[in-house]
Amino acid sequence: LPRLPSGKDRPIVDDPVVACGPEHYVFFTFVITYQEEITMSERLLVVSTDCHAGLPISEYKPYVETKYHDFIDMAVDVQVDMMDKAEAQFLIKDINDAWRAPIKQALTGAWDYKERSKMLADDGIAAEVIFPDGITEQNTPPFGAGLGLSPKDAVPELQWAGAMAHNRWLSELVANDPKRHFGVASIPLLFDVDQAVEAARWCHENGLKGVMLPTMWGEHAAYHDRKYDPFWAVCEDLGIVVHFHSGPAPLNEYFGAEFPMVDSSETLPGAMGCYVSEVMFWLFRPLTFMLWGGVFERFPKLQAMVVEGGTMFMVPSWLRLLDHNYTDIHFSAKLGDFRSHLSMAPSEYFARNCGIGASCVPRRDLDLKEQIGLKQIMWGSDFPHPEGTWPNTADYFSKTFAGFPVDDGKAILGGNATEFYGMDEGYLRSVADEIGPQVSIFNK
Repeated sequence: LPRLPSGKDRPIVDDPVVACGPEHYVFFTFVITYQEEITMSERLLVVSTDCHAGLPISEYKPYVETKYHDFIDMAVDVQVDMMDKAEAQFLIKDINDAWRAPIKQALTGAWDYKERSKMLADDGIAAEVIFPDGITEQNTPPFGAGLGLSPKDAVPELQWAGAMAHNRWLSELVANDPKRHFGVASIPLLFDVDQAVEAARWCHENGLKGVMLPTMWGEHAAYHDRKYDPFWAVCEDLGIVVHFHSGPAPLNEYFGAEFPMVDSSETLPGAMGCYVSEVMFWLFRPLTFMLWGGVFERFPKLQAMVVEGGTMFMVPSWLRLLDHNYTDIHFSAKLGDFRSHLSMAPSEYFARNCGIGASCVPRRDLDLKEQIGLKQIMWGSDFPHPEGTWPNTADYFSKTFAGFPVDDGKAILGGNATEFYGMDEGYLRSVADEIGPQVSIFNK
């Protein structure tokens, strides 16, 4: 092959067919190599759709209405004692303490903005969706308004007071950089729909664009009840995204009637296995009721997320079950008409209106992306929980996404979330160009 000219004499070949000719073979090879190097140096725009934040419970007092200050003074010690006991049984304290020891200061990023900013930079996260927290760092809102948000044994007025205290604090956290932090408010919807509508409007006015609702409703109306329509309407109108986060389940059925005050592990073997095997059912149950109840038919622009399901591979089976009962008319004819109020199959509403916050997601689940729905899958780090990827997110990226299709990986790690949540992609791209992981994580 002839030597290629250098400098200003080097030929510029625009036509790839011409470039494949013998006289340009070396040049063509050089161009491909050069372009690949440019691509591999690109930084990814990463969004975590599952992060947590909250004050240590005793520090919520300034955010609680003064008329409830006596209640929070009485409640804090009791709630801390219950969290201590729950942690000892639920997390295996020795393992959790060992994990926490070397990162104790960094864990304060759960409420300290300076540490949080460092965490996001170290993880390469351009934007985050922020949920309330629970027992891990004991930084949960008072009166049961945290991640569990259960109506069981709750005093409605107090749970609302705790929820709004957290929402006030979260709005301050988000205000540090509203384009990077998508705050999810705690909303005890079950007790009072009108109050929930008012709270949703307050949240929107104060920079919170998402709401977390109770996953379990107990003796209250389920989410196919038309009584909740005013709340769905205000969320649709204001572009507020509805969220259900995993964790809640009938714990007393697994761990005993007196959990967490009494440890029944000796008499109830396999309790944790039962819990982790069923917790996804409780997470997806609200969507089952909303899909069949026609919520997304009446409110076609309403968006809903399920977050940290842990077993994303079960989603195709769940959707197949719903669609089977929608389409197989002969099989269910004797049960009457329960679908004419729907214009689409449940899976079609899910694809149009819903998303999955895929926290701690393993590669085997990501490889099912076509069955699950690629556009629905949005990665999450689950900071600051020990089951999440932090503080080893970089290793997680390189191991989990090695050999993964680049365009699909970009969508799951950030593209889907920026579109679903309506985030400012241009702004986040400028952040990602500074801190994002390199696209080379997709190399084998």
